[in-house]
Amino acid sequence: MPTPIYYNFQQRFNVPARKAFEWCTTYTPEDHVLMGAKGVIREIEHITDRTVILTDTFTIGAVNQFEKPKLVQIYPETLFWTSTHISGPAKHSQFIYQITVESDNISSLDFTGLFIDYGDKKMSESDIAKLAEKICKEDAGTWVLLAKAMEQELC
Repeated sequence: MPTPIYYNFQQRFNVPARKAFEWCTTYTPEDHVLMGAKGVIREIEHITDRTVILTDTFTIGAVNQFEKPKLVQIYPETLFWTSTHISGPAKHSQFIYQITVESDNISSLDFTGLFIDYGDKKMSESDIAKLAEKICKEDAGTWVLLAKAMEQELC
């Protein structure tokens, strides 16, 4: 039985909320470079102006590859978007992003994650908490890098 792992964090941006939202939802093949990831190729398919499929192909070692296709739904009027894994190792996992205004020139990202773990064994509450802490730390660290890149580009 799959195990749901819930976690959340907040990341501050020294950028106005609308600009932060537009930067976060303008996808490029170089996004993973900003995230500090190596060996990742990103394909971007715009279904509509608010619906995007991102397919990230990860290379591990010389020959191992796997894909993470994600359906991204963008709601510009509320500075909100979702990313749902369609298939791959995190299939059906969903991530919710909301940009909030703190002041005229400061905003923050409220991130809520649902990671579906498809491991073979039933996880204890302690193991669930440890995995939630681990992936939260990884994802929050990625957003620290993205915030820095955003601020360098927009400020």
